[in-house]
Amino acid sequence: MGRKEYFDDPAAPAANSLVPAATVFVEDEQRRVLMIKRTDNGLWSLPGGAMEIGESIAACGVRETLEETGYRIKIVQLIGVYSDPRTVIAYDDGEVRQQFAILLRGELQAGAPATSPESAAVDWLTADAIEATSMSDATRTRIAAGRRAAAEAEIA
Repeated sequence: MGRKEYFDDPAAPAANSLVPAATVFVEDEQRRVLMIKRTDNGLWSLPGGAMEIGESIAACGVRETLEETGYRIKIVQLIGVYSDPRTVIAYDDGEVRQQFAILLRGELQAGAPATSPESAAVDWLTADAIEATSMSDATRTRIAAGRRAAAEAEIA
């Protein structure tokens, strides 16, 4: 299934769905960011996805990161909530989802890179690689927020 993200675009379709989701920012010791190349649009993204009934948002972030990357993490911080109704994601099946994503910071526990039906590639990207890589503006915004939160947490 393909998807297209819209931000503050008057031509964007109207939302018909709202789904809570977790997005997870994880850095390694070299300050590289754990990212996936999405299979539905070919863009690089932070791991994450829709919350399921019966799980917490933190459990969702842990599950989605493992499913999409092969890495086990633990959630260590809530970074932000992204719910701007001007941001929608249109799917090929007609669903148009209003953004409702919780950005969490994760800490690597174990694992090895593994792709999934949602991730064509998994990699740890440097700041320079992130600048040169195709991704949505929403992903870039969340990476910047994750870097700020990680730096503040280290100082505290």
